[in-house]
Amino acid sequence: MDLTPKQSIPAAESTRFPDEVLERVLTLLKSPKDRNAVSLVCKDWYTADSWSRRHVFIGNCYSVSPEIVARRFPRIRSVTLKGKPRFSDFNLVPDNWGADVHSWLLVFASGSPFLEELRLKRMRVTDGSLEFLALNFPNFRALSLLSCDGFSTSGLATVATHCKNLIELDIQENGIEDLSGEWLSCFPDNFSTLEVLNFSNLITDVNTEVLERLVSRCRSLKVLKLNRSSSLDCLHRLLTSAPQLTELGVGSFSQELTPQQHAELKHAFGFCKNLTVLSGFWDATALNLSAVYPACSGLSFLNLSYTALQSQELASLLPHCPCLRRLWVLDSVGDRGLEAVGANCPSLEEIRVFPTDPFDEDMLHTVTESGIVAVSQGCPKLHYILYFCRQMTNAAVATVVRNCPDFTHFRLCIMNPGQPDHTTNQPMDEAFGAVVKTCKKLKRLSISGLLTDLTFKYIGEYAKNLEALSVAFAGSSDLGMQYVMEGCSKLKKLEIRDCPFGNAALLSGLERYESMRSLWMSACNVTVDGCKALARQMPRLNVEVMKEEGSDDCKADKVYVYRTVAGPRRDAPPSVLTFSSL
Repeated sequence: MDLTPKQSIPAAESTRFPDEVLERVLTLLKSPKDRNAVSLVCKDWYTADSWSRRHVFIGNCYSVSPEIVARRFPRIRSVTLKGKPRFSDFNLVPDNWGADVHSWLLVFASGSPFLEELRLKRMRVTDGSLEFLALNFPNFRALSLLSCDGFSTSGLATVATHCKNLIELDIQENGIEDLSGEWLSCFPDNFSTLEVLNFSNLITDVNTEVLERLVSRCRSLKVLKLNRSSSLDCLHRLLTSAPQLTELGVGSFSQELTPQQHAELKHAFGFCKNLTVLSGFWDATALNLSAVYPACSGLSFLNLSYTALQSQELASLLPHCPCLRRLWVLDSVGDRGLEAVGANCPSLEEIRVFPTDPFDEDMLHTVTESGIVAVSQGCPKLHYILYFCRQMTNAAVATVVRNCPDFTHFRLCIMNPGQPDHTTNQPMDEAFGAVVKTCKKLKRLSISGLLTDLTFKYIGEYAKNLEALSVAFAGSSDLGMQYVMEGCSKLKKLEIRDCPFGNAALLSGLERYESMRSLWMSACNVTVDGCKALARQMPRLNVEVMKEEGSDDCKADKVYVYRTVAGPRRDAPPSVLTFSSL
């Protein structure tokens, strides 16, 4: 027996991992939230996270400076960056508001030259920035632009010309100047690395021969989304050369086909055994839609939000999609179409029903409370719903959440502001009371209809896991917003439009704002003085007021509040007043 006394090891030393081991462990954590939590454990873990972090997600480009990001994570390869508030999608944010990506690219070029992926949402991107990106990052592989603006197809041509290792080019719902389709011919003749190509956002015709040659060379292509001008003839040839696709966005589906052409297209779809996502289908006809039936057996996501299908057309398609988990449609399918969803989609987890024409108040063929109830009865796994309608009842919403209590996202938009329960003429308070009382996993909630402060009292009392709340034309007094700010401890994003909330409501969130990502208030009763008071009391907040031409100088027309470690921004246009105590 060895009686030699063993040297004691200090407790701090015994709990330390070798740096290499710790960095390997941290790479197993994929969630940014998990990585952030781990980095707070101790200094060693903070340092290991800094050196091992390869992907960075930034939910607000003004919440931190590019210099801080590059210094904190010197080895990043992938960046996801969001810019303008969501309400820029509805033209409520000035065009020149900011969120230009170029300052970020300048810093990354010197501090993170090995950047491989850039994913931007609601950012300002110019052709000059795309050229700088293409010329200064030799290993660049993936570009995704969603709801961005400021660039043209000339910028895409530069990316196609110079990014030799590109595997992803995803251009979706952008404000792009579409000069021509010639940008696609800028890919070198020996280029063959693309795995994702999405140009569904573009309008002009592309050279089909160039596209077909590109697709045939890229044997690893998994995602292809065509634009509206792409014909069914072109689609047939593309499917023949790329049966390995897993996601496909088809172009126009209205072309008149001969029986032989229809049979050949259907045959080509039959060889696409790996398809899990289908989208596009502009102006689809019932006959042409039947050509996709052979490819539907493995679909998990079907996006029909670009075509005004009727109920019978949807009812004929859905039996061919037994594995469907996500479905997007227009309200043209009507309640009968949604009944078909309930009857044929037992595994459905997400449904979104968009308005065909949100400004046509006389539309006869739309969806009602009957449709949403029918879906909930047949789809018990449903946990995400976005539903645009013109009428709803408290009883229907209560039935829906009773049938599907695991909702994490419940977004109901009754398009007529202040609309009560159309059967009882009562406020819709009990509907959303049922949602927050029943759905304990609820993270995102959008409310509408005739709502009093009682709705907000229910939300503050029961929605303890709520992270995002969108409100329009609701509430009776400041008390409504105060209920939410006091009760929803996990709230990250609050969006409010056309509500009676004023300065008292705004200042009720002092203890909450530093843990939130952002607050948006427009057409409320907030004043500029109220915004200044908030900025004085909260030094780590940026408080912005967007003024409308000719509006009252004292009134804060649109208020955007967000936390930041970068201090006040310097690029705000004259129409945006910025307040900060720093």
